[in-house]
Amino acid sequence: MQFDIQAPQEIIDEPKIFIIGLPRTATTSVCVAMLQLGYRTAHTAYVKSAFEQAQVMADTPIFCDYQALDRLYPGAKFIYLERELVNWLPSIKQLLLRMSDNLLSHKGGFNPIIKRCFKTTFSPFTTENISSDAFLAACYQRHFNEAKRYFNHRPADFLSINVTEPNSFTLLSEFLQRDGEQLPISGFEKINIAGKVTAWNEIKHPLKIASTRGGKIDKLDLMLLPRP
Repeated sequence: MQFDIQAPQEIIDEPKIFIIGLPRTATTSVCVAMLQLGYRTAHTAYVKSAFEQAQVMADTPIFCDYQALDRLYPGAKFIYLERELVNWLPSIKQLLLRMSDNLLSHKGGFNPIIKRCFKTTFSPFTTENISSDAFLAACYQRHFNEAKRYFNHRPADFLSINVTEPNSFTLLSEFLQRDGEQLPISGFEKINIAGKVTAWNEIKHPLKIASTRGGKIDKLDLMLLPRP
């Protein structure tokens, strides 16, 4: 099934916006909303051209490298996505166990950017650890606390929302300094439900930015990425 999203009348040209919540916290739903709001958006970014072209980026390597990206892109804004642990834990556990063979493989598997980000964030990455609710909850809390501490004195640059809460889209539009009454949408769509993780691949939209170059990636050095 493909999602054909109507192009917005207005295309936004603003500083970078990085979505730094962990996987399975509604990153795809927020990226879809950003497309509809008129932002060039990449859900994952593995080539320099994605960083050049996209205004909004999420998932890998963003949730792992947001502090380096903050230094590289002065004036950028950062959005953290929260999710109740009771819902996040079974979802992330299913994802990580499904990915584990490729993440742990020394002969291929996922690209090295994915491996680094997941194995750093969920360290030490072992099958035993990613099967443990206590371990995963600690990883979530550590990542969340680090982000809050890093942006502690910069409320204009950092927003933390849970998309299931009724006021989350209003908070987002205010953070982006958009007039809610003029927006083409009024909330977030539910995407990638029931364990699905590939809905982004099915979305067609003129503002969707490719994460790879025909399936190939760059050896990304953050210091060599395009500067604003």
